Amino acid sequence: MLIQFSIRNFKTFKEKATLSLIASNYDTNTRETDNIIEDSKHKLRILKSAVIYGANASGKSRFIEAIKFMRNFAVNSSKDSQTGDEIPIEPFKLSVETDNEPSEFEIIFLYLDVIYRYGFKVNKKVVVSEWLYYKTKTKEIELFYRFNQKFETHPKNFQKGITLIKEGLIRDNALMISVAAQFNDSIAVNVIEGFKKLGTISGLKNESYQSFTIGLTNDQTQRRKILELLKIADLGIMDIQPQLLDIDNLPKDMPNELKDMILKVSKENYTKFVSDILTLHKKYNKNKKIVENISFSMFNDESSGTKAFFALTGPVLDSLENGFTLVVDELDSKLHPNLVEKIISLFNSREYNPKNAQLIFNTHETNLLSSDLFRRDQIWFTEKNKYGEAILYSLSDFKTDEVRKNEAFEDNYIRGKYGAVPYLGNFDNLIPKK
Repeated sequence: MLIQFSIRNFKTFKEKATLSLIASNYDTNTRETDNIIEDSKHKLRILKSAVIYGANASGKSRFIEAIKFMRNFAVNSSKDSQTGDEIPIEPFKLSVETDNEPSEFEIIFLYLDVIYRYGFKVNKKVVVSEWLYYKTKTKEIELFYRFNQKFETHPKNFQKGITLIKEGLIRDNALMISVAAQFNDSIAVNVIEGFKKLGTISGLKNESYQSFTIGLTNDQTQRRKILELLKIADLGIMDIQPQLLDIDNLPKDMPNELKDMILKVSKENYTKFVSDILTLHKKYNKNKKIVENISFSMFNDESSGTKAFFALTGPVLDSLENGFTLVVDELDSKLHPNLVEKIISLFNSREYNPKNAQLIFNTHETNLLSSDLFRRDQIWFTEKNKYGEAILYSLSDFKTDEVRKNEAFEDNYIRGKYGAVPYLGNFDNLIPKK
C-alpha cells in the first residue's frame, strides 16, 4: 500500500516533488467511510485514490514515469545490467545546477503490517547513495545506508547484506536491495514484493497489458468478472469467449521464430494461446425482435474505446482482488467520463475493494472534480514555471478559507483559481485578416 512517493532532478522535476496519500485532518467527515483506509496499528489514515491534473507538458506523465522507473530499477537492476552498463536515467536538463547532480527517488509503503522507507540517488553511471528503513511498531530503524560503494548495515536485521558487501557482489550500477533479494534476504524480498504490487500502465498504450487481460479469459471465474464490467459499461456485449490459436495451422506470415516459440511452449507446458476474443451481440429483424446472436472479433470489429476498456479490466480486477496499487497514465483515454467515474468508484468502495487496492492516475477530464468522488487531499496538480521546472501540489495545500470542502472544484479549476492550467496566447493572429 503506497503511503508516499518523492522525486528530485528527474526529467521535468528539478526540485523535490512529493505525492502523499496520508489523509488530511482538514477533510475529516468527508467521504471517510469509502475513500480512506484505517491502519490502526500505525495510526494512519491512507487514501484509496488520487488524481493529478495539469496543463499539457506540465509533468503529469513524467511523475508517473518516475514511479515506473523506480519500481523497475529496484526489481531488475541486479539482473538486467552488467558492469559498466549505463543507468537509463534522465535528469532535469534546463539548468546548469542539475547537470552533474544525481536523480533522487524515495518511496514509503506498507507491506505485511510493516512500513518501509526506501530510496536511492543515481546518475547515468553509478548508484550514488541508497537507504532502507523500516518500522514495525513506533520506531523507525535503519537497515542500511550506502554512499557509493561504502555501506553501513544493521548488524542483526540485515546480516545477509554484510555477506554480500564482503564478497563484493554489489556492482556500482546495481541496487543493494535488488541484489539482496536475489540472495533471498527476507527483508529485501519483502521490499521487492512491495514494489511488485505497484503497477504502472498507460491508457494510451493498452497493447502492453491487453495480453494480460486476454490471459485472464482462460479462467472461467475471471472471464465472468470481465464480462460483468463490459456489461456495466453498456457496450452491447452479451458474452465473451477466447478464440484459441490453432497450433497446427499457424498463419503463414507469422515469423518463424515466433512459430518455433509457440510450438515449443505448447508442447512442453501444454499451454493454450488465445488469438482473439469473440464478443457476442444480439441481431434483430425488421420488427426489432432478436433473431440470433452474432460474434464479433474484439480486435477487428469492436471500437477503439471498447478495446481500451476491455484491456483495462484485467489490471483493474487484478488490483482489486489482490490489494495492489494501480498507477495509470491518461486513465480517461478513449473512455467516456461516466465510465471513468465507475472505475474510480470501485476503488473508493468498501464493498468492491475489501483488500484496500489503490488507484492513482492523471487526466484532463475535469467533470470528475464535480462528481463528489474525491476529497480535497485526493486532488493534485502539476504546474510548470517559466524556467521549465514542474511542481506538484494538492488542493488540500490551500488554506481552508481559500478552498472550502463543498465549493465548485471543476469551475474554479477551469477558471484558474488553483493554477495548473495553460495560459494560452491569441489564436486570432494565426489567420491573416482580409
